[in-house]
Amino acid sequence: MKWIRPLVIVLVVVFALFYMISRPEDAANLVQGAVNGVATAVDGVGRFFTSLAS
Repeated sequence: MKWIRPLVIVLVVVFALFYMISRPEDAANLVQGAVNGVATAVDGVGRFFTSLAS
């Protein structure tokens, strides 16, 4: 059972590399969307604590 986790990690990395090579524009859009989502979440948390402290 210890071999499952490394196998899954290798498969995810191989799929990500294949996706980046075969569809670089889509891969870039996916990463950009993920970064924007994280930035929006961080901004929301910051606003929450700012309004909480006021």
